[in-house]
Amino acid sequence: MLADLVSNCHYPLRLNPHHDAVSRVSEEWLLAGAHLAEPRITQFMGLHASKLAAACYPDADAFRLRVCTDFLNWLFIMDDWLERSDVDYILGMRERCISAFRDPINFRTEAPGVKMCKSYEVDERAKGRAHDLESYIALRRNTSCDLPCFALIEYAAQIDIPDEVMSHPVIMAMEEAVNDLVAWSNDMFSYNVEQSRGDTHNIIMVIMHEHGLDLQGAMEYCGGLCKDAIQRFEDNRAMVPSWGKYIDEQVVIYVGGLQDWIVGSLHWSFDSTRYFGKDGHIVKQDRIIKLLPKRPVQSMTSVVW
Repeated sequence: MLADLVSNCHYPLRLNPHHDAVSRVSEEWLLAGAHLAEPRITQFMGLHASKLAAACYPDADAFRLRVCTDFLNWLFIMDDWLERSDVDYILGMRERCISAFRDPINFRTEAPGVKMCKSYEVDERAKGRAHDLESYIALRRNTSCDLPCFALIEYAAQIDIPDEVMSHPVIMAMEEAVNDLVAWSNDMFSYNVEQSRGDTHNIIMVIMHEHGLDLQGAMEYCGGLCKDAIQRFEDNRAMVPSWGKYIDEQVVIYVGGLQDWIVGSLHWSFDSTRYFGKDGHIVKQDRIIKLLPKRPVQSMTSVVW
């Protein structure tokens, strides 16, 4: 049984009114460029990343919502792609990414994965590493991909907060709290799929190993961590200093965007088929999940869709 995260989140869920129109064009764009084949197409259509964007950037205009939606669609596709690839392949992709950043005019546009990549989880799978909870949390903050999504809050709201404000400890503490909540809740929701395929980069598995808990105990422990993360967010929100009326107004918008990410990501996780298939609405109510059987271990090779 999942911990009851939704009931502990009292923020209002809002959806961007441009969602339907933007969703269609973004999905068409992704499918035209990603060259997916079944069952990947069906999986992508059930992902509903556009709804995540609509919930996390509810006040963006249509143009900026489209950019945010495209980014999230591509991010999930790349995440799935990288998880199915081996370390050497990922390192090669990383070099192509760095080359693209260094020379955006002449980089190899035909090379796959030139937008974004990571190899931490792939390397861990290959080497069978086990983390303690503290080191896992530190690593997870950098593998969640949440921070680039938070950067889009400013873009979507058409604000530009000075760097010295964004680097203030209170602002960074709020970002860290939301990053933790989104990452840990994602680990909880994705545990069933990940345990079935032998993935160990998941806080539930780390908690079970470190604290000697069974699965239900680890779920409740993680739920407590998530609840504490929301409280950290609120505690720091109450301590936000003033930088003058103009900047303060922008900070309020940004903090509201972080709040939208908390509530938006939680509700989207049950609307998407990514974690609970077509039973998300049922799981959202009763929080009961049936463990999937372990899949046969397969060697990891470079993936061609």
